[in-house]
Amino acid sequence: MKDEANARIEEDAIIAMLMMRAKALGEKNAKDALSYETEDEIEFSLAPPLVYHGQDEAGLQAWFDTWEGPIGGEVRDARLMVGEDVAFWSGLTRMTGTKTDGAAVDLWFRQTLGLVKQDGRWLVAHQHASVPFAMDGSGRALLDLKP
Repeated sequence: MKDEANARIEEDAIIAMLMMRAKALGEKNAKDALSYETEDEIEFSLAPPLVYHGQDEAGLQAWFDTWEGPIGGEVRDARLMVGEDVAFWSGLTRMTGTKTDGAAVDLWFRQTLGLVKQDGRWLVAHQHASVPFAMDGSGRALLDLKP
């Protein structure tokens, strides 16, 4: 019974952290968003290059600055697996909003987060986001898929 209660406490802590992080991302606050990530995080983003190492507040803020107003989103099919000091979250994530050039964004993508518990806090240590690509030889990213 105690282990089950402790597991629920950890799950609740992770979900609360992810919600605060999502709020910071939506409000385009790079400093706050990065406060929920380890300093040595690894990120496989939708944008090039293939991999990012560590935090890049200036780069994240520069990307935020390409958006007009807040960045919206939602999550579907989320799963959370929690260990003692490591956890994994995965789900389908939707990103919506308008870019400063007027382009509307409404994109679903796959996302996986690896989390670690450091000094009593859960932090994102690994991020992976991707979209499927056409298997017809074109290599075209499939950006219009919906769950």
